[in-house]
Amino acid sequence: MRIWELMILAVGLSMDAFAVSICKGLAVEKADLRACCTAGIWFGGFQALMPLAGYYLGAQFSAYIESVGHWIAFLLLAMIGLNMIREARGEADAQSASMSVRAMLPLAVATSIDALAVGVTFALLVDSILPAVCLIGLTTFVISAAGVKIGSLFGARWRAKAEICGGVILILLGLKILLEHLGIL
Repeated sequence: MRIWELMILAVGLSMDAFAVSICKGLAVEKADLRACCTAGIWFGGFQALMPLAGYYLGAQFSAYIESVGHWIAFLLLAMIGLNMIREARGEADAQSASMSVRAMLPLAVATSIDALAVGVTFALLVDSILPAVCLIGLTTFVISAAGVKIGSLFGARWRAKAEICGGVILILLGLKILLEHLGIL
């Protein structure tokens, strides 16, 4: 994967965390630097750890699935993207203002499950996982920190749009991988 493709993927994966960060921003009385960085560290950290775990799981099975890896990558990214779009149409969950481990851990895990699946596809697509997970983690950190601030300033009206945008990005990236392998692109 090229750097611009990884960047697009990183932005797409971070949209769940962005949407949750906006909701956190709505709940926080004042979105100061500490609140923004706390959300960024939780979401960015898990968005980096999950594809790393998925990569090592996928590497164990890559020899068996290499001939159909492009189809697997397409299906996983399409399913994750469609799920993000479907969830965007639901009501926003009420978020507490708490940034405690008890409040943030489930949110960080929930928003990064899709990154675990993407990590499995990385075993088939990238030679070195370290730059990819660093870029995903850093991108999610910045976007999540900004999401808390944006949420405190603008409200919940951007949540659904952010998730839909992230879902579309992931679907298009999966389609690109498939079309490249089939020789169409």
